[in-house]
Amino acid sequence: MKKLYILLAIAIVLPGVVNAQRYKQRWKAYRTEVHFGAGPSNFLGELGGADQIGTDYFKDLELSQTRLSLSGGLRYKLSQLFAMNTKLTYGKLSGDDNLTKEFFRSYRNLNFKTNIWELSTNLEFAFIREQVGHRYRLKGVRGQRGFEMSAYGFIGVGAFYFNPKGENNGTWVKLRNLGTEGQGITNTRKKYSNVQLCIPVGLGFKYSIDRRWGIGLEYGIRKTFTDYIDDASKTYYDNNAILAENGALAAAMADKSNKEFPYITAPGEQRGDPRDKDSYMFAIISINYKLRTGRSSFPMF
Repeated sequence: MKKLYILLAIAIVLPGVVNAQRYKQRWKAYRTEVHFGAGPSNFLGELGGADQIGTDYFKDLELSQTRLSLSGGLRYKLSQLFAMNTKLTYGKLSGDDNLTKEFFRSYRNLNFKTNIWELSTNLEFAFIREQVGHRYRLKGVRGQRGFEMSAYGFIGVGAFYFNPKGENNGTWVKLRNLGTEGQGITNTRKKYSNVQLCIPVGLGFKYSIDRRWGIGLEYGIRKTFTDYIDDASKTYYDNNAILAENGALAAAMADKSNKEFPYITAPGEQRGDPRDKDSYMFAIISINYKLRTGRSSFPMF
């Protein structure tokens, strides 16, 4: 009788162990995924924004400045819960003081646009885990079907390139080398670098169409360590000194007000807010394709 119980226990447990091993092999066979997508990008910084003194994060978001972004990358599953995602993202950012009715920001009258090229690597954690099931969704077929929807959070590190331009009589001119806040004129104000670090943080969702193809939606905000994506950060510098050192174009781009209240743009008066670094965000709708990365002998169903 004891042997019979042992045989029954083996008969019950063994299929589960075999199925678990097969599932382990299945996700490993499709652990590499390429993805391409597009979606909106937006910017949070000094220029433009809400009709009030600059506020933090989404309270100051200007939806009319939403622009296009493109992304492509490679995701590699470290386990069933964790993945590394390396990608290249291109986007456009812009801001314009003419879009706000807040007096001081509108009077400042600055604007900018820039292309953003970002290379990042993110660690993803799946809080709704994707499961590999049937290759096809056929009625009446028994066995594990798998979750069609998965969700994850991510945090990573990246580097991005930007080069802000401002409008001058209908022409867009590069701002960095003009030293609009006295950069390069005095040792206390260094020229900023066009390449900066960022920390991407966000959420993503994926829907599996079949074993290989899927679609995704990912939203992420980038914390940066620069306040010059829009070329505005600190206080006004002596415009006569900018004129003498960097020329008439630099002086014109440093102070674009109508000069009706010159004390507002006098040397030392606020032009930006260095306490809050600039940030930007991407929302990407993607097409995902899993690569077959290993041999397997498990059945199609």
